Amino acid sequence: MPYRQLLVVILVFTFLALIGCENNSAEDSLKTYNERLANVLDVSPSQAPDTDIPQLAKTRELALPIEDIRIGLLDAYELRKCGLFQLIAERNSVLGKVQDKTHRFRYELLFMDGLENCLETLPQDADILVDIKQLHQLKQQQLPIYLWNMLTTGEEWRKQFRIYRRAFTLGNYPGSVENQEAMRYLLAIHTALMNGETVPPKQAERLLVFQQQIHTHRYFGQLVYSIARSRDWLNSSTRLLESNESRIICGTNRNQQKAIYLSNVFHRFFASDIQPYFAELDSQYRQIQISLQVLLQPPSAVSTKFAPYYQSYIAGELHSSFREAIINHVKFWQRTFKRCQIKLGVQIE
Repeated sequence: MPYRQLLVVILVFTFLALIGCENNSAEDSLKTYNERLANVLDVSPSQAPDTDIPQLAKTRELALPIEDIRIGLLDAYELRKCGLFQLIAERNSVLGKVQDKTHRFRYELLFMDGLENCLETLPQDADILVDIKQLHQLKQQQLPIYLWNMLTTGEEWRKQFRIYRRAFTLGNYPGSVENQEAMRYLLAIHTALMNGETVPPKQAERLLVFQQQIHTHRYFGQLVYSIARSRDWLNSSTRLLESNESRIICGTNRNQQKAIYLSNVFHRFFASDIQPYFAELDSQYRQIQISLQVLLQPPSAVSTKFAPYYQSYIAGELHSSFREAIINHVKFWQRTFKRCQIKLGVQIE
């Protein structure tokens, strides 16, 4: 086969494979479930829901100002005795002045650890000791702000929180492990800072590892969109069923064929694929929410701009409405199965 023809064949099969992957999406499963229910009920399926949810505020609305404290060359040189001179020199270099938010927060953690070392090792009569104590106190107040700015305005971290309008595919949650680990790590950093503790250099260096691991993903924004989309599709299907409940005929000596067909749709689509997907979304959200409720507790200066996002996704309003949608849907089936004397969990051939 000529090379050009072979290339065309490869491209065609690649395209078909990609289509196959897309057909495995939760969006398609929820849509198909709704269509099959409508087909059994002899009604039109629901229109695709319009999922309108709060967006993350703009960077300039979330960034908190921080006083940039510069240490003079002579003072910095004096700090060579306790190991801070090289770190300050790097910060004052051309590259140091254009650090991204993650590298800047790493620097501040390392600097704080260095200050602690200076306070412990410099002679008590050292002229610079008074300045170091003042600097230490100020930096202690600034570190949580650096963390906030990194999370909400740093490119790789902010990317995780922006709403990504594509639901996860069934059984595939890119960025889950990386984000869960990163947020637990940052929670430990935050806890240490709130307790007035310094972060060891090896721990501070891990920031760059997590930055690298998450930068290709859009995890939390995709997670909450998947939850919102699932809620909206499920509510549509529940309304479809409830508005046509009179069409489901049950009782002694009555034809229950429609109820049986509906039961099979429930088991084939909802119980086998959709419900496990919902359970995974629920589990992943509850895990990461623990960290985010602390890390993304908005400072008063930006609370108004951040409030819609925080209440919906961090405080849990969206998640609560998602669980309510599942409960309402399951209640319909419990009621119907009881009325038609169909055993829950048993698919009828």
